[in-house]
Amino acid sequence: MNSSKAQKADLEWLENGVPVSIRFGDPYYSVSGGLAESQHVFLRGNGLPERFCDGFHIAELGFGSGLNLLTAWKAWEDAGMTSPLRFTSFEAYPMVPEDMARALAVWPELEEYAEKLLLGGMQLQEKTLELNVIIGDARETLPKWQGFADAWFLDGFSPERNSELWAPELLQAVADHTEASGTFATYTAAGHVRRSLENVGFTVTRPKGYGRKRHMSAGFYHE
Repeated sequence: MNSSKAQKADLEWLENGVPVSIRFGDPYYSVSGGLAESQHVFLRGNGLPERFCDGFHIAELGFGSGLNLLTAWKAWEDAGMTSPLRFTSFEAYPMVPEDMARALAVWPELEEYAEKLLLGGMQLQEKTLELNVIIGDARETLPKWQGFADAWFLDGFSPERNSELWAPELLQAVADHTEASGTFATYTAAGHVRRSLENVGFTVTRPKGYGRKRHMSAGFYHE
């Protein structure tokens, strides 16, 4: 983790406990149910847990509160996996532990996983998890990354508010670090995002979105 480049996430909180980024003016997850959204978009959108296997590697743009990590980690263990899930996330503005704890306290079913994350930090080694959160601008850090993902969670703030994290050049870097037949999923169905993903080698579909969202985007990579 390159903490020298880290800038703290500046938050405000909605009455229902959802954190909102002041910098981007966008909530970190759906106000109608963050855990259910993570399960619908990022797990089901990537064909998980059915695709889980030893050595499976998830990569993510936007670590946020760690909700997607905990959702995937619990699903991994619930699927009976005993080897480590590999999880790499790219985050420019990390939450301080106190804010992360407040955000995650909403879901008691994730409590044991949240406690381990908060205790171990963003470089966490557990029996069933290898976590590496890379701090800094993903446009700089992702191209230098040596890893390859079996599944991508594309979870930056909305393209209208955080366009840098959906730029064609960054999505090219996502493709460059995806295993053959690897997958992606994201809550957004913005046309320019789908076209950029198609241009870098992904076959893109528009499944039903979570909650009030009509559509999301998902797909698989082919060289």
